[in-house]
Amino acid sequence: MTTVAELLDSLTIEGELYEKLADGSVRCFACGHRCLIRPGKRGICKVRFNQEGVLRVPFGYVSGLQVDPIEKKPFFHFLAGSDALTFGMLGCDFHCSFCQNHLSSQFLRDPASNLAASYIRKASPEQMVRLALESGADVVASSYNEPLITSEWAIAIFRQAVQAGLKCVYISNGNATPEVLKYLRPYVSGYKIDLKTMQDRHYRRLGGVLQNVLDSIKLAHELGFWVEVVTLVIPGFNDSTEELMDAARFIVSVSPDIPWHVTAFHPDYKMIDPPPTPSRTLLRAAEIGQEAGLRFVYAGNLPGRVKDYESTFCPQCKSLLVGRQGYTLFQYQITAEGKCPQCSTVIPGVWSDRPQEVRLGGWGMPRAIFF
Repeated sequence: MTTVAELLDSLTIEGELYEKLADGSVRCFACGHRCLIRPGKRGICKVRFNQEGVLRVPFGYVSGLQVDPIEKKPFFHFLAGSDALTFGMLGCDFHCSFCQNHLSSQFLRDPASNLAASYIRKASPEQMVRLALESGADVVASSYNEPLITSEWAIAIFRQAVQAGLKCVYISNGNATPEVLKYLRPYVSGYKIDLKTMQDRHYRRLGGVLQNVLDSIKLAHELGFWVEVVTLVIPGFNDSTEELMDAARFIVSVSPDIPWHVTAFHPDYKMIDPPPTPSRTLLRAAEIGQEAGLRFVYAGNLPGRVKDYESTFCPQCKSLLVGRQGYTLFQYQITAEGKCPQCSTVIPGVWSDRPQEVRLGGWGMPRAIFF
């Protein structure tokens, strides 16, 4: 019987984000680990491997595919009210104990991962773009697993998606390199980055390095991606006032216009001891972000319980511009030029040039795609 690993190894091509070394090893640039991979070995992600001096990388399949509201990513300043055809593959370069996409991300680290085989569907870039257009999506998003380690596949899709008039985004842990960010930039417009903690020792427990993520946030902004940052606030892990203030101040140092989403944790995967994040903690985190100087702070995962922190207000005149509850928009007032209609203040982001067509009402729930 073919194992998941054997099936995935057959769905690969030669990578583009690497260099060959004289001894047959390869150096991968897809993520901040910069793995040195000997012949016959794999990188930390387990899905990029050295086959006789050639780096083989995932290509030609999806393990997750559905149409999501863009607010679910979450992006609040990127074509608000639009739908995103969201696809994912398998594997991750981190091993977070609280992973909420653990089937996609941690499959090779988990003995039960053979269940993932039933989710693998072969696909082509042309097919993915056609599905996006047929579903009415304005955005194509790479998510579910860590997209950095499957960037060659994403870019094959995104090249055609951009030609078809679609926008493309990444939903990432931010463990990037300058090489991969520059590789993505011609095709990727929006980049959501998780800032999981401001303590390097905690990042190392998750399999990463804090500075890599901080550098990625800064460089992504400098390269012109529309960046939004998310912190999953976990009781006892990263919810102290000091740490939340450190995170907010860092984001402000890059740009006070970067939206910061503080979202609620619920017990999952291997982290089941901390209780769910209470709404009062998210409200405190949001207030800390505003105190630090951020102009757009949002509290998520607890719809209707976080006061006005789900909606977008003009930072100048305080008018309600985008009213939200959960993934549903009940008001949209940003002009086609991306301005507040009351005081003409420019609202940073990527906004619809057809505001009269922005989706309002409805539940904004994900829709599975079958092919």
